[in-house]
Amino acid sequence: MAKQKFYVVWVGRKPGVYTSWTECQEQINKFDDAKFKSYETRAAADQAYKAGWKKNWGQGKQPSNSTASTTRKAAGAQSAEEIDYNSISVDVGTSGNPGPVEYKGVDTKTGEVIFAKGPIQRGTNNLGEFLAIVHGLAYLQKMGSNKTVYSDSVNAIKWVKQRAVSSTLTRDASTQEIWDLVDRAVHWLKTNKYDNKVVKWQTKQWGEIKADYGRK
Repeated sequence: MAKQKFYVVWVGRKPGVYTSWTECQEQINKFDDAKFKSYETRAAADQAYKAGWKKNWGQGKQPSNSTASTTRKAAGAQSAEEIDYNSISVDVGTSGNPGPVEYKGVDTKTGEVIFAKGPIQRGTNNLGEFLAIVHGLAYLQKMGSNKTVYSDSVNAIKWVKQRAVSSTLTRDASTQEIWDLVDRAVHWLKTNKYDNKVVKWQTKQWGEIKADYGRK
């Protein structure tokens, strides 16, 4: 059994001490200049958090490559050499959030588009990512494939694992299309089994996901 670790987030969406890498990721992914570090004990993490990042993370500098590598490995993140190219990658393209949504799935190795959907009249980035993952799982099930599915959305991956979404997007006439699709996707997850891994794409280490729409 892996030893319990504690994750301090000094600079992120919600600074604090977290007991899982998944919770830590939610605070730091795509957050510019996030500052975080893992500790072996809760006491050490609490002390480091109270002392502040300047005394623990570095004097305003990025951690050394060895330190960053150690932190990533301790957190269970994959290195660039560990990308599973026998996989598909999904991503969403939006124009406003909420706004029109489209998504696609591609072969991670070649970039070939395998499926695409949209534009859907009105939705959010996270709902689009969720639909893309489930579409990918359903597609792979039909193909009899156990390929991995990569997504760069922590929330969407969590929703897939929970077989439920948590979105504040209002249900009305303008959002009926995406909510109908989301409801169908949730039903699929609850009534189907799959062996495919759904894995977080490590953008900072690997670059943009292969299905990226290039709209940054």
